[in-house]
Amino acid sequence: MTTEPDDGIVVGDDGVARCAWAGSTSDYLVYHDIEWGVPVHGEAALFERITLEAFQSGLSWLTILRKRPAFRLAFAGFDAEVVARYGPTDVERLMSDASIVRNRRKIDAAITNARAVVRLREHGGLDGLIWSFRPSRHTPPATLGDVAAVSSESTALARQLKKLGFAHVGPTTMYAAMQACGLVDDHLTGCARSGAAGA
Repeated sequence: MTTEPDDGIVVGDDGVARCAWAGSTSDYLVYHDIEWGVPVHGEAALFERITLEAFQSGLSWLTILRKRPAFRLAFAGFDAEVVARYGPTDVERLMSDASIVRNRRKIDAAITNARAVVRLREHGGLDGLIWSFRPSRHTPPATLGDVAAVSSESTALARQLKKLGFAHVGPTTMYAAMQACGLVDDHLTGCARSGAAGA
């Protein structure tokens, strides 16, 4: 791989230019090329992304990515209705599950959020809410220095989610979710994936 640190682009052995973070591991490469920035719809898929971004807080995304299959098992495929019924016994079960991140606050938040997701079904659902905060305009970043950590939309989304009873959904976490779910395209302009996902 050839890295061009000035603009945050890495050119792989396949000749494809990508965001530099994609070149560090094969896990990141696949995630970058297939999933990151591609529009995500559907309650379970969005609940999963919000949950994983919350668990990532303070950790490497690679850690979460590699534990993702275990998270899916632990949280019933992110079926909000099932997770909403989790009680103290389930929390203890998850706290003893070494295949996921064992953080009680984050586990409690996932259950709290599942209950909020279920309540949202009467008011347009999680998909409609999340996508209503998609910015009307977004300029893809040219360099790593141009990549935002937060936006007015992610701040407003976090505020609204908290009003609706969600936990562990700060503006930075929600901006990461917006990047991951394709509400914003933050592939660098020199990356082959920039603008490729559409909406």
